[in-house]
Amino acid sequence: MLSRRFILTFLLSVSSFLVCADDIESLRAQAKAVHGVLPDKMPGAENDTPALIELGERLYFETALSNDGTQSCNSCHRIDMGRGGVDNEVTSIGVTGQRGERNSPTVWNAGFHVSQFWDGRATNLKEQAKGPILNPVEMAIPDEATAIANLRAEGYVPLFEEVFSADESPLSYDNIAHAISAFERTLITEDRFDAFLKGDDSALTQKEREGYQAFVQAGCSACHNGPLFGGNMYMKMGVVHPYANKKDKGRFTVTNSPSDMYMFKVPSLRNVTKTAPYFHDGTVATLEEAVAQMAWLQLNRKLSEQETEDIVRFLGALDNTKEFASAYSENASE
Repeated sequence: MLSRRFILTFLLSVSSFLVCADDIESLRAQAKAVHGVLPDKMPGAENDTPALIELGERLYFETALSNDGTQSCNSCHRIDMGRGGVDNEVTSIGVTGQRGERNSPTVWNAGFHVSQFWDGRATNLKEQAKGPILNPVEMAIPDEATAIANLRAEGYVPLFEEVFSADESPLSYDNIAHAISAFERTLITEDRFDAFLKGDDSALTQKEREGYQAFVQAGCSACHNGPLFGGNMYMKMGVVHPYANKKDKGRFTVTNSPSDMYMFKVPSLRNVTKTAPYFHDGTVATLEEAVAQMAWLQLNRKLSEQETEDIVRFLGALDNTKEFASAYSENASE
């Protein structure tokens, strides 16, 4: 009931200032109010030094942090070769060949989120970074000591001593996660929607502006609001109509609170065209189907093909235009 009341209240507030897509200045004002520009820096970035960030980047691509030396953070959260921060798998495959239970969320803009993982079990990037390395289904390192020993064997001791010179034990598991999170705080997308908000009238086409209006009018922005177009709250999967997959109980597995049954963190829609397949279980292959299903499950709306097409066209304006290349990527020479 709470989820339904929240959505209804938001829709009523937004409906009071719907504008025409042809009125560019009014549309820009509306978009700034409902969404807004992504900040230039993530929380905590003010304490990150260039040396710490570079160490974190190197560790992000380091396969020695997996049990068989074949996987890195980038294996499931691909940021090289123009990828969307995911592996585009239904669920990710770990070092043993076993699949995880949930679709891998994007690492782009993750540090802006209210929490990490679909169920919010990690409060920040540093806490999140500690999980997959020791997860037996993912990178499967047996313990922290093994992770440290692997990096020591790869010659990381001097790098950690330089960056964490004040620490009694510079190469520690906590510092590994600290460095990775510092690098991840640099992963902020840039897109044409923000260019439009900053004053570039030509950044969005007429069709994309119409698509943004369709997005707002359909009620999508009730949950996908703020600069991230989501990432700032939890919402029940199946507010109006129940979602078919009842196996994953969402945030309930973290809190054991009945009110959190089937609650998941609302995903950000920044760069969403590059993060298929969709939903926490990765069962929806196309963005068109994801948009249509969400409208029905969450809003009790059956979108027309034209409405769906318009919304998906707009979402393309959230594609990341920032180029990224790393000397530490296994694909650096490609």
